[in-house]
Amino acid sequence: MGSFFRNLDWSVMTGALISIIPALLCITIHELAHGYTAYRLGDNTAKEMGRLTLNPIKHIDIFGILMMVVVGFGWAKPVPVNMARFKKPKRHMAITALAGPLSNILLAILVFFIYGLLLAPFGAHESEGVWYVVFSMISRAATLSVALAIFNILPIPPLDGSKILFSFLSEQTYYKLMRYERFGMIILIVFVWSNVFGATVGRATMAVRDLFLNISRFAYYLIK
Repeated sequence: MGSFFRNLDWSVMTGALISIIPALLCITIHELAHGYTAYRLGDNTAKEMGRLTLNPIKHIDIFGILMMVVVGFGWAKPVPVNMARFKKPKRHMAITALAGPLSNILLAILVFFIYGLLLAPFGAHESEGVWYVVFSMISRAATLSVALAIFNILPIPPLDGSKILFSFLSEQTYYKLMRYERFGMIILIVFVWSNVFGATVGRATMAVRDLFLNISRFAYYLIK
């Protein structure tokens, strides 16, 4: 048994840990924000189905999280929302949709702020042992959270941005477009695998991440 553990490639396991845990955190917060917002606006569907939870297992879409770990973007199992339970269906659906990306932006700010707080006392050990894992996970969580927010705000069905954009349309047009929402996935896949994706979403993610990194450095100088 001792030889088994000695022969394990711990760098692979560490890399998986650094990738998977931040991904689970980001998608869980994103979906919980959708469900809780819908609940506050009158739709308790997510609560009835046990989706108002921080348990990541309830939110995992296997292929979506693999894409997030490998490519840097992805998705979770969508929280069920029943628009018929909203008093103002279009407006409340848009607010519910916006809650997901907004929660990821707030999470990224918080995580990078924590990064700044830890940098002062432990920054000298950032590339060593357990602190390497901690700092890497924090940085990864913030970057993934920003990427998830920007990706989901795109006005392409079934992403959150489409629900926000469609809320400004007439009732007839809105519900007609919603019926064809599933076909938007084809457009989305083509977009993701094109060079345009990296030039837009990729660059935007790096720009916002760098902004939040500066915020974390501000926290560092507060303590220093």
